[in-house]
Amino acid sequence: MSEAFPSVADTTVHFAHVAYRMEDSYKSHSPKVNYFQTWSADDTMNRIEEADVFVVSGFWENSLLDRAKNLKYIQSIGAGYDQFPLNELKKRGIRLANAAGVNQNAVAEHAMSMILGLNRHIHTGRDNQSCNTWRGMLGDLSKREDELIGKTMLIVGMGAIGSRLARFAKAFDMKVIATKRDPSTVQGPAAEVFTPDKLGDLIPQADFVVLTCPLTPETTNIIDSYALASMKQTTYLINVARGQCVDEPALAEALKSGAIAGAGIDHFWNEPLEDDSEFWGMTNVIITPHTGGETRLYEERVIDILDDNLERFWRGETELRNQIV
Repeated sequence: MSEAFPSVADTTVHFAHVAYRMEDSYKSHSPKVNYFQTWSADDTMNRIEEADVFVVSGFWENSLLDRAKNLKYIQSIGAGYDQFPLNELKKRGIRLANAAGVNQNAVAEHAMSMILGLNRHIHTGRDNQSCNTWRGMLGDLSKREDELIGKTMLIVGMGAIGSRLARFAKAFDMKVIATKRDPSTVQGPAAEVFTPDKLGDLIPQADFVVLTCPLTPETTNIIDSYALASMKQTTYLINVARGQCVDEPALAEALKSGAIAGAGIDHFWNEPLEDDSEFWGMTNVIITPHTGGETRLYEERVIDILDDNLERFWRGETELRNQIV
């Protein structure tokens, strides 16, 4: 069982990330605690025993717990927390909070940019630019760029990101329909919001199906071959959630066959995406390397949560912001 939380002067914060400059950002807050950052898995393992507070995402591995003798609180740098052993953390008295909400605007913007890019053929324009090709005017209406006005966006997972995206969609005069486990808690503008069991009825109505849901057993492969077959040929799939929310072989087949118009994908089953993945060569796909939430403001927003929760600990409070454990 973890001991009482240390005083301000006795608290050590360990940041661990391969790229995010958490330490530099934290320094600008003039903290009164001790703090440092590690940039590799080996260095993280070697120094974890110094930490009272651990701010981490990709470097997490369960074996760290055996060395983390002083650890009281883990602040996940990301919104996801499925990598953490929740029961073991509870047993050891280690608190956990995630970073839900820090990237809601960024990810919603990213999804909207993919929608605009695909609908206006920005990706094919860039492809043509790279090979010095000037595309002529098109007589075939089905091959022309399109407009968003009057189109229907289906948001799967109307949480903070989905709600922000709905506001963007409404600015383009789109119709928004959505799913959420509890429709009564919806914050964003939507014409209709349904429980997830109605998804099969909603997909055929959508011009854009956008995944902004968390990865859970219920959302794993939520877009499968049946869902893809239910889409119109002119529909685009946008995934700014987790790769595992989509049956990738089924999606690849739908894209190759023209069963759907295209896809914008920010997350895959395996990352980095394998060199031999067939998605690389698909001209009707926009790929981004899991960067939907990665903006210049990301570190600051995570540290805002960290600062808030540290103050709660020092005041003796038991409830944390974004508390998981």
